[in-house]
Amino acid sequence: MIRHIVFFTVPRDGDIETARKGLQILTRIPHASHLEVALNRKSDPTSKEVDIVVYGEFEDEAALAAYKAHEIYAESIRRVKPLREMRLAVDYRVAEAFDTDAGADPDEG
Repeated sequence: MIRHIVFFTVPRDGDIETARKGLQILTRIPHASHLEVALNRKSDPTSKEVDIVVYGEFEDEAALAAYKAHEIYAESIRRVKPLREMRLAVDYRVAEAFDTDAGADPDEG
């Protein structure tokens, strides 16, 4: 499985709700196993820059590529790109991630 996480900032005088709605249409693309679009609660005292997050899970690289090639993805970019200030994206394979089930610390003997 591939996890796809994208963070967006909107300028102070920008319209966060319009950007969120422009990203929300991504949930209609059928290639994701799971997709969420949410506003950042900004509860971390040292990091409040991110306004909106997109979180997606995809069966494999082909599913992620099909998602990005979909016409709704292009429409979302058309709507949101003029509204956003920054976009940071991360894609990673879940099987290669360290997690709570990964076992002992590799630095411990």
